[in-house]
Amino acid sequence: MAEKTVSADTGSITSTLANLWPYMWPADRADLKMRVVWATVFLVVAKLVLVIVPYFFKWATDALSGDGAPLPDLLPTFLLAPVMLVVAYNVVRIVQVGFNQLRDALFARVGQHAVRQLAYKTFVHLHGLSLRFHLERRTGGLSRVIERGVKGIEAIVRFTILNTLPTVFEFVLVAIIFGFAYGLVYVVVIAVTVALYTWFTVRASDWRITIRREMNDSDTDANTKAVDSLLNFETVKYFNNEAMEARRFDRSMERYEAAATQIWTSLGWLNFGQGVIFGTGMAIVMCLSAWEVTRGTQTIGDFVFVNAMLMQLAVPLNFIGFIYREIRQGLTDIENMFELLDVKQEVEDRPGAKELQVREGAIRFDEVHFAYDPERAILKGISFEVPPGKTVAIVGPSGAGKSTISRLLFRFYDIQSGSITIDGQDVRDVTQKSLRAAIGMVPQDTVLFNDTIAYNVRYGRFDASEDEIRKAAELAQIGPFIESLPDGYRTMVGERGLKLSGGEKQRVAIARTILKAPPILILDEATSALDTHTEQEIQAALDMVSRGRTTLVIAHRLSTVISADEIIVLKDGRIAERGTHRALLDSGGLYAQMWDRQREATEAEERLRIARETDEMGVIVRRRTAEVGES
Repeated sequence: MAEKTVSADTGSITSTLANLWPYMWPADRADLKMRVVWATVFLVVAKLVLVIVPYFFKWATDALSGDGAPLPDLLPTFLLAPVMLVVAYNVVRIVQVGFNQLRDALFARVGQHAVRQLAYKTFVHLHGLSLRFHLERRTGGLSRVIERGVKGIEAIVRFTILNTLPTVFEFVLVAIIFGFAYGLVYVVVIAVTVALYTWFTVRASDWRITIRREMNDSDTDANTKAVDSLLNFETVKYFNNEAMEARRFDRSMERYEAAATQIWTSLGWLNFGQGVIFGTGMAIVMCLSAWEVTRGTQTIGDFVFVNAMLMQLAVPLNFIGFIYREIRQGLTDIENMFELLDVKQEVEDRPGAKELQVREGAIRFDEVHFAYDPERAILKGISFEVPPGKTVAIVGPSGAGKSTISRLLFRFYDIQSGSITIDGQDVRDVTQKSLRAAIGMVPQDTVLFNDTIAYNVRYGRFDASEDEIRKAAELAQIGPFIESLPDGYRTMVGERGLKLSGGEKQRVAIARTILKAPPILILDEATSALDTHTEQEIQAALDMVSRGRTTLVIAHRLSTVISADEIIVLKDGRIAERGTHRALLDSGGLYAQMWDRQREATEAEERLRIARETDEMGVIVRRRTAEVGES
């Protein structure tokens, strides 16, 4: 498979075809190359057969009118001419159609192979782009760009190879026939007609491309709004904003409606202009032939031949307009797809990058500076170490840079200065694949695939057996729950796992991390979105998973990091404090203040719960007392 970068040169069909050619003539697929060769052979044969068809009209017409060479005496003249006209014409037509269908059938696999390879390349490329790129893109719009791009590639491949080249070849054959049989003036008129027809089609189609872009933008906007709204279905319901979402979607569809109406209106004017140009050219040629017939230099059969040949030429000429429109629209549709392929990867493996060798799993941040935006630094010289098999917790106010640390360790971004090492190996010097294979993540917001529970657990290691999946689920304390479901491990979890509760989703995330069995573990606020009771259960599972592993905990709730070997307190991108839970409380600094605030909030929450339960109990007692009094 040729790994040639596809460039977004929408102004040049030739350049685009040159970039697509390695996919239509794949170096490693001799079978597909032979299909291209045979498709080309059948293409040429079909066109040669096609130009023979008008000759049968000429011969039959001359036979009926008594002009031309005498007919064989095998059959009477009145019978032979109709047979030639009907049978020969239709037989040749059938043969020509057969060759065309053979051509299309042979080329189908070639075209679909090109579509598949480019779609695959785009998909892989998107997964290779940085987290920054995906955070800035909208999923609905991105999926529609890829969808239209794939269809655009198919249009370019099919219409260019299967229609443009045959049309050019047919025009050359017609020009040669007219030049030798009827003179140069016929060739000039036909050439001028074709040139004007093509010029008008190109100009009109370019005008329509602007409208097409507007329609695509409106379509993308509408699709993005629809996907965003449906993904946030519950939020829409919470705020009773169905009508607002419908209005936003309808405004996008209104713009799409206006652009689509313009597209069809402009198509009508384009077709009318093409008809005027070709009709004028055809009228001139037919008048020339009629004049020749009246002079006796041509037969009526010649007049019929000229008409039939021009009518035959009208079909591919009409395709020229259609093909150009499809190719130009295809180029428009794949503009954004080509732009995606041209986006450079922000994080790439260095040349000669080696596999990460994890011996003990020691993590070290040394004077790390990082900023998402050059004007706003996030980490300002962070240095700390997570010893092998130990647990270090990172805490601090929102925006202090806690989650950034986990993203840098995964190398979703590259730091501006300093170093991050695992067992002394800089994460920038090893392959991303080996780095991420050594790290397990349990995030705060667990997003599951819309598949079965078994699939989501197995995502940690796809070669795992059913028994290993069940064991991982048991260790994550979700096994009994799964077994209690009617479909067990085959239960579908829904879009983003919405059919499961927050605690159940977290347990699935823990189970797949257990299955992955990484030497390094990151817990990124894994329990902050859960209630206190569920948090305690999940925390017990996390403690079990992290036992014996080098663990980095990003925490919001300080109660989850009490047992950490070291707690690092971040503030404004710097380490404000560090030490054990007890030492930090004794120091009375930022950590102690955070601890007091959270403890007060927890106590207030507990008092509110008790008061609510007491009120409910009081209502029950008063109701039962009243019932006893009545009895």
